[in-house]
Amino acid sequence: MMIISPMRERDPWKQIKPWERTSYAVTRRAEHRRRPPRGPIPRREEGEGRCINSNVTTLPDIGGEKQKYRTEKKSERPREEEEREGEAQSANGALLDVVSAAQKFGINYGQIANNLPDPTQVAGLLQSLNVNKVKLYDADPKVLMAFANTGVEFIIAIGNENLQSMAGNPGAARQWVTQHVQPFLPATRITCITVGNEVFSGNDTGMMASLLPAMKAIYAAVGDLGLGGQVTVSSAHSVNVLATSFPPSSGAFREDLAQYIQPLLDFHGQTNSPFLINAYPFFAYKASPGSVSLPYVLFEPNPGVRDPNTNLSYDNMLYAQIDAVYAAMKAMGHTDIGVRISETGWPSKGDEDEAGATVENAAAYNGNLMQRIAMNQGTPLKPNVPIDVFVFALFNEDMKPGPTSERNYGLFYPNGSPVYAINTGAGGVSGRTGPFDPYSAQMFSSASRLAMTSGMGSRPIACVRPDSKETENLY
Repeated sequence: MMIISPMRERDPWKQIKPWERTSYAVTRRAEHRRRPPRGPIPRREEGEGRCINSNVTTLPDIGGEKQKYRTEKKSERPREEEEREGEAQSANGALLDVVSAAQKFGINYGQIANNLPDPTQVAGLLQSLNVNKVKLYDADPKVLMAFANTGVEFIIAIGNENLQSMAGNPGAARQWVTQHVQPFLPATRITCITVGNEVFSGNDTGMMASLLPAMKAIYAAVGDLGLGGQVTVSSAHSVNVLATSFPPSSGAFREDLAQYIQPLLDFHGQTNSPFLINAYPFFAYKASPGSVSLPYVLFEPNPGVRDPNTNLSYDNMLYAQIDAVYAAMKAMGHTDIGVRISETGWPSKGDEDEAGATVENAAAYNGNLMQRIAMNQGTPLKPNVPIDVFVFALFNEDMKPGPTSERNYGLFYPNGSPVYAINTGAGGVSGRTGPFDPYSAQMFSSASRLAMTSGMGSRPIACVRPDSKETENLY
């Protein structure tokens, strides 16, 4: 594994002139519990996780006198400083190595923090990484304006607190779309509106009953305003809506939610919109590290488990959960609805009782997941349908409540430095051995590598997750 040592402190945002800003936007969103469903757990296997990298695109050459100086004067700087910069360059290169899957995966852009960069800076960061799908937890106009004419696709959201008012007042739904969607099209590519987040995870039956009417009201408003061909309507659900998930072919929704989910699936089928799931194998491992196989949840080599009904073999928990959702929908008469993972990730830090919340595991989970996305891999049940994933999250968010892990799912620190490096590859999902060359000619130019090193600072990279709690039901 590559050893990363920190360089001298600097503010990466001030190194890249096109991104220089001083303000920031802060929003909040509700916190919900996420618990994987109950079922047999694969036997734990001994062994250390490894992370596989993939390839990536080029960053813009920021140029300028400062870069010229750094290039021409490098040999005159102290040797120790050069070594530190070289290590940081390798770390950032490893990060970029992974985001070759950028055209195929999305990122959750949460803002529960008081130290985040201005959205214009974030737009520059994501463009440089070639990430072109972003999911918000609101419809922040500052963010939507900052991403105008970038080509980035957006999923925006309506909070749970608005569901009941919209369900009973179609005019309110139309007003919301008129105010939060219409003004930004077509410059900003808003492609989906999520109505509520994990509504079925709580105990508010009034809110549950209001979800579908609110979705229908928003859908009608989108159509009335002539936006139906551009914007779909959906809602994100915790994987805990499943009563059983193993074997995947026996996946079934909770009986107490059937009265809400059946008509919801009918709506998705009629409108050709996806069913969104927030799935976190981390919680299964955290709840039972002695019995849950770490390689199985990290996409690392492992014996896997076989579904006795289909004879399909599963080598990771996330794919099994996705196929369990497909099976649950089929049991309700729907094979015409796609499944998207609206949130998944792994924390890089946690409390003492949060087993598995480490930099190494976060790098392995997200790195191996991105490798599979880059391969256009599907699940065993749907091998020809590439998995569609939004990683949680873009930044560490310092104001999120709950355990330490809640504040440490980010790919990046708020100053733009990567949280950890995804930098080893020995075996793993591709079967390749040995380290990947982060500076392959297929990835990016030497000028772009220098731009990343001088522009993004010295720390290694980060990855993702949201705000769930302990796990009662294990996959």
